[in-house]
Amino acid sequence: MYLYKATCPDIPNPKQKGTRCQVGVQAQGPGQGRLVSHAPTGTGPRPYAPLMLWTTNKPNSVAQLKQLEEFLNFHSLSLQDTVKSQTGMVYRNLGKSGLRVSCLGLGTWVTFGGQITDEVAEQLMTIAYESGVNLFDTAEVYAGGRAEIILGNIIKKKCWRRSSLVITTKLYWGGKAETERGLSRKHIIEGIHTHTHMQRTKQQLQTFRFSLPQFVIVSIQSLSTTSTFASLRPPGLKGSLQRMQLEYVDVVFANRPDSNTPMEEIVRAMTYVINQGMAMYWGTSRWTAMEIMEAYSVARQFNLIPPVCEQAEYHLFQREKVEVQLPELYHKIGVGAMTWSPLACGIITGKYDNGIPESSRASMKSYQWLKEKIVSEDGRKQQAKLKELNHIAEKLGCTLPQLAVAWCLRNEGVSSVLLGTSNPEQLTENLGAIQVLPKMTSHVVSDIDHILGNRPYSKKEYRS
Repeated sequence: MYLYKATCPDIPNPKQKGTRCQVGVQAQGPGQGRLVSHAPTGTGPRPYAPLMLWTTNKPNSVAQLKQLEEFLNFHSLSLQDTVKSQTGMVYRNLGKSGLRVSCLGLGTWVTFGGQITDEVAEQLMTIAYESGVNLFDTAEVYAGGRAEIILGNIIKKKCWRRSSLVITTKLYWGGKAETERGLSRKHIIEGIHTHTHMQRTKQQLQTFRFSLPQFVIVSIQSLSTTSTFASLRPPGLKGSLQRMQLEYVDVVFANRPDSNTPMEEIVRAMTYVINQGMAMYWGTSRWTAMEIMEAYSVARQFNLIPPVCEQAEYHLFQREKVEVQLPELYHKIGVGAMTWSPLACGIITGKYDNGIPESSRASMKSYQWLKEKIVSEDGRKQQAKLKELNHIAEKLGCTLPQLAVAWCLRNEGVSSVLLGTSNPEQLTENLGAIQVLPKMTSHVVSDIDHILGNRPYSKKEYRS
């Protein structure tokens, strides 16, 4: 059904009878006009009051702003009394959704429950939150579930308003059993029964605590935060919510694609957890553009909820996906980008110039692949480029990590960049990238591209 809106010339003028007024259109320019009434002979045209329904005249923005300020002042509020104005943090929409996230977020991979203590984790979250960061990312697989436990404990201890936080988690690796991993409906949703069983086991052990040795009693008291307890973690989103002591997460991510599960089942499961109030949005991580497009098509076909965001690796030496593939998805279906590892697992910090420090991530047994990458031929070439980039950082009055993070943020298609730091000094330094962002002019970006020599080209540029 098509609606027809009559224009002024389509409306016939009433017949002239006696002194009855005529209604007509007085031309004022191309495509413009105003209604006038033609009074009896001897008098000039009398304009009607302006019509605001179909006109293109925009109201005075200054007057509107003043009215808004008066309204807020009446309710003891102010436009200047916001976290954004107090901290200087930049906020962006997550994809084309209405969710506003800080352009810098705090990740928990490797650090929470592993590389740092719980006390340091609390310091990091406090610094981030007080600096305007509202996005905190974790996953069920991080530190065997301990990362989620620590994150939830800190939020509960600090008494932060849940409405002021954007909490995201990722699902795929839930346990050792075949049904505890992947993106099946069973794994995405379940977790409540396993958690109840563990709590019951813990209560039974507490019942007999008086007849147990002291070292066993201590183990029981710390059961909920030990790796043993975490290894029994309930899989799925319900398990993640229980570990974080939250009623919902803002975004739940599919941590990687699952070729064993039909796409319709994945999209239906994600739609279910959103409809049940366990999540607000869902997204993907490490998915190809084709897989994301398939999920979107399935969602539109069956009236389900499509993903709003893709988590992707993005830094000076990893650019293709975020700069070529994801922008096309953003313009077509509204999928945004939340990027991680802006410092390439610490490579861009320059701390590997003279070898592998003992306290670094590359020195950990599970990160031998990173050590091999650093000492390889490509790794040495990257270190040489970083020395050249350091000169640009000095000219801008910033550090190399700040330059690298600001370089990621200069991409308007990136909704947020996740930071992973192991001490408060690193986090404070990385948050300073917000001040460097205005200095990322086209000339500076061009100089960086010239040094890197890895700028990807889009399809349009290939055609031209």
